[in-house]
Amino acid sequence: MHARPLDAFAASLVFALCVVWGFNQVVVKLALPDVGPIAQTGVRSGVGALCVLGYALVTKRRIFEIDGSEAAGALAGALFTAEFIALYESLRFTTAARATVFIYAAPFFVALGAAFLVKDERLRPVQWIGLVFAFAGVACGFVGRTAGGSLTGDALALAAAALWAATTIVIKTTPLRRIDPTKVLLYQIGFAALTAPLAAYVFGEARPSQITALSAVSLLWQGVAVVGVSYALWFWTLTRYAVAQLSAFTFITPLVGVLAGWLVFGETISWGFALAIVLVLAGLALVNWPRGGRAA
Repeated sequence: MHARPLDAFAASLVFALCVVWGFNQVVVKLALPDVGPIAQTGVRSGVGALCVLGYALVTKRRIFEIDGSEAAGALAGALFTAEFIALYESLRFTTAARATVFIYAAPFFVALGAAFLVKDERLRPVQWIGLVFAFAGVACGFVGRTAGGSLTGDALALAAAALWAATTIVIKTTPLRRIDPTKVLLYQIGFAALTAPLAAYVFGEARPSQITALSAVSLLWQGVAVVGVSYALWFWTLTRYAVAQLSAFTFITPLVGVLAGWLVFGETISWGFALAIVLVLAGLALVNWPRGGRAA
């Protein structure tokens, strides 16, 4: 299908998705007193997998055939699971705003990894400049401490960003790049749903002793709204609209995450971290700068 320019409907939809993703860290943090990070990873993935399976069956997608992508799918699933365990664990030690900004350093790791590992994806000068801005922003973020933040939490969120990037590189360089995106998503959330209980046992995470109404709503929101609905809608937009224009919305999510942390938890932003946000967003814009020199 020929990719269409972004229209008002698609722009509104993607903006709404970015708002949902930006609030995700806040939703996770609200449930952490009742449900640990590994358990949340498993539950959200299990609920999301059921939603995506239902979508695949209704739309008659061919996702159950043996096609040679199984090993790559397992690797992507393992990286995806580790990513969310690291991200959710980071929220024990740092603010939702800081975790959101650091996890969205992932596009820079993707750009850097693709430059060396993906054929025909060499970085242009403007993208190298974007990477410099991004890494400067990350450095300022570590130096610009804020109340509620810690080096451990920030490092875990940054590790999650690196794992997210590694997952993307695996998808770009293996048979996964040729199969239905719905199946790629199912590889990831299915692996997380199946292995999270074992991971919780190995790492000694305590079982949830109680599930309050707030934590139950949080888990359902993550599984249904974020994994089940928002990811499916995102894949739908990717198949119909210009990817370069969609990427222009990337900067919205970390901004929403910072705003959400302030609204819900009263998180404050230091001048050093404010500079980090500006540099990271500038880096995002340059890394995603379209060929031809004109912004999407």
